Amino acid sequence: MAKETKKNRKKKSPKSMAVAPPEKLGRKPYDRELEALHIELVKLQQWVVHEGLKVCIVFEGRDGAGKGGTIKAITERVSPRVFRVVALPAPTEREKTQMYLQRYMQHFPAAGEITIFDRSWYNRAGIERVMGFCSDEEAKWFLSVVPQVEFAMVKSGIVLLKYWLEVSPEEQERRLRSRIDDGRKIWKLSPMDLKSYDRWDDYTRCRDEMFAATDSEWAPWYVARSEDKKRVRLNVIRHILEQVPHKKLKVDPVALPERKIGRYAAVAYPFKYVPERY
Repeated sequence: MAKETKKNRKKKSPKSMAVAPPEKLGRKPYDRELEALHIELVKLQQWVVHEGLKVCIVFEGRDGAGKGGTIKAITERVSPRVFRVVALPAPTEREKTQMYLQRYMQHFPAAGEITIFDRSWYNRAGIERVMGFCSDEEAKWFLSVVPQVEFAMVKSGIVLLKYWLEVSPEEQERRLRSRIDDGRKIWKLSPMDLKSYDRWDDYTRCRDEMFAATDSEWAPWYVARSEDKKRVRLNVIRHILEQVPHKKLKVDPVALPERKIGRYAAVAYPFKYVPERY
């Protein structure tokens, strides 16, 4: 396995960069396609539970690449008991003393679960390395061992999918600026986003080294162009459905039973109603 890992570290990083699609996808075709994909995701959910599959999906990318919106599109019509989203905050003082991967491992999926990481253990190869939260030696050590960890994950039966959402500097700037004056999005613009904004080339270098070291045969990286948010969501969902083979389970027809509503005299209770202002 060590030879395989070394071989994979020699791979060149993908040349696929963010490219503007011919035109923005319209709302109606997007909604139509998304509804069809949501139906397939429900089928996948039922199959994962029925077969006891373990699926782990990692989303990485620069700030503003669309990770959160893509994850929301995946999960908005399925059960949160099956599709679990993990978005860990900065490590606590106790977690800083643990083995680096320890706080992520506890969230790995069990049978019948799909775990989605909104950023993951690859923080060490990206933001931690760029912003100086770990040493260069620690980052390189991480890159040398993580393929073996992921090999162990796959051998244990976990279906591991790793996505990098690629966005151009122009589109990233537009999205980050849109957060400043939008009260619905301002929470997405953290002080760390501002500090790392002018480190584009540093992130590019770290990204390329990450790809070269961890794009393995058993856990490859998939780059998704995210200049158009709607397109990347549809493309990623379709790809997930293709990467996790599943079948539609036979389900008995569902019908509501008959019920009788009598003339029960409700007790006059002074309920506190929510004001109807709309």
